[in-house]
Amino acid sequence: MSIVRLNGKIILGEESETLRETLKTISDSGVTKVLLDFAGVGYIDSCGLGALVGGYTTAKNKGVTIKLLHLQKRVEGLMQLTKLYLVFEAFENEADAVQSFSSTGAASA
Repeated sequence: MSIVRLNGKIILGEESETLRETLKTISDSGVTKVLLDFAGVGYIDSCGLGALVGGYTTAKNKGVTIKLLHLQKRVEGLMQLTKLYLVFEAFENEADAVQSFSSTGAASA
């Protein structure tokens, strides 16, 4: 399992590209469980969401499960507005998030 702690704004430019590259690198590494910790992210724009969705698609095609942790109010609202909460499982507690990977029956890495 890989836990990625995100910080700052995930917006058009270097920030969204970094997220995209990070998710691709993890997916290519053989890790099958990824937890993205958004505790340090106060804002994400459409490019950031695009990077997240693109990373999710790439990961899913490689058998990788991505879950979200500690969504801030503004980010959580955007996830609801865009209906991405239907795609991503999100948690407020890290222990619960980690445990959820075991209950899904996903292969360990």
